Amino acid sequence: MKSRYNQGMAGNSFGQAFRITTAGESHGPGNVVIIDGVPPGIPISVEDLLVDLNRRKPGQSKIVTQRKEADHPEILSGVFEGITTGTSLAILIRNEDQRSKDYSDIKDKYRPGHADYTYDAKYGFRDYRGGGRSSARETNVRVAAGVVAKKILNAAFGGRIIGYVTQVGHLKAKISDPTSITAAQVETFSDGSLNPVRCPDHDLARQMFDFIDSVRKDGDSIGGVAEIAAINVPAGLGEPVFDKLKADIAKALFSIPAVLGVEYGSGFGCATMRGSENNDHFIAEESDESGASVIGTDTNRHGGNLGGISTGQPLVFRAAVKPTSSLLIEQPTVTSQGEATTIRTKGRHDPCLLPRFVPIAEAMIAITLADHWLRWRAQCAAAPDRTHNV
Repeated sequence: MKSRYNQGMAGNSFGQAFRITTAGESHGPGNVVIIDGVPPGIPISVEDLLVDLNRRKPGQSKIVTQRKEADHPEILSGVFEGITTGTSLAILIRNEDQRSKDYSDIKDKYRPGHADYTYDAKYGFRDYRGGGRSSARETNVRVAAGVVAKKILNAAFGGRIIGYVTQVGHLKAKISDPTSITAAQVETFSDGSLNPVRCPDHDLARQMFDFIDSVRKDGDSIGGVAEIAAINVPAGLGEPVFDKLKADIAKALFSIPAVLGVEYGSGFGCATMRGSENNDHFIAEESDESGASVIGTDTNRHGGNLGGISTGQPLVFRAAVKPTSSLLIEQPTVTSQGEATTIRTKGRHDPCLLPRFVPIAEAMIAITLADHWLRWRAQCAAAPDRTHNV
């Protein structure tokens, strides 16, 4: 059936003023991102990109996939003498450790929980090697773009984004103040050794590690929750109605493979509250350098969003991440011809996605905020007689 809508494979771009477009597959030559809207004069280097890419890359510990990828980025354009030029910034990350033969015996079988069937239903054809375009392998270039976005946010208003794991299976951490969490807490234990789970509650992190490892030995997988906080974000970012900041962040997080739920602020907890319990009360905080009072709230159940526009309070989002669908355990399924069969996925897969999910989620929130910051600057920065200044 032919359609008048003929724009190829849509949905490969995200953002407006700060826009990323990605291409690549799990077992192809590599993945690439083109970033448009990057202001000139931002210092950026391969070493900058590697900080977050190393947090995401496979093979970090025995509780993540053992695929060995250096994930070394190549900056193809948009940077000269270590500074962004303002033109399109392109970054390539090559694949080096594909094992496509692991998938040859299941190429006609539909893996439970994967996009095999839906890709066939949409395109009539698919790259069965590691999931092709539906694989989370493409998120490495999103992380690279996120580094650029983080630099923009930090230069513009001292913005900082911190993500961490709060839940693995039944093990759940209680984080009362997301703004108090440091990168050092997330990445390392107090003795300086690696915190492979990325939970800031170190005692619980060790329990999570042992639990994930036991699930791994069973040939199974486990899900969990990550929380991401964006700190020092000024009031006023976001658009009315369809491009609400919360809506765009939700889309950004849901675009990451395996995300099944997103909430912010009090989230689903608001369903049991009265309005008098859920409302945050406005207060006048200490005056800023101009002498004007800064409006804030005494609590942050609204998660830094009101009317889809940032309030100046920390943006706090949580994402529920499903267990990895590829299992060593044999599962029933059907072939592309509808014949009943069983499947056991070989390959190399994360028994828990959460540890490597954290930098991906940080990147997508940074990209969204950079986009809305640049959109605000284009529309509102020069507006006269502003009561509140971002």
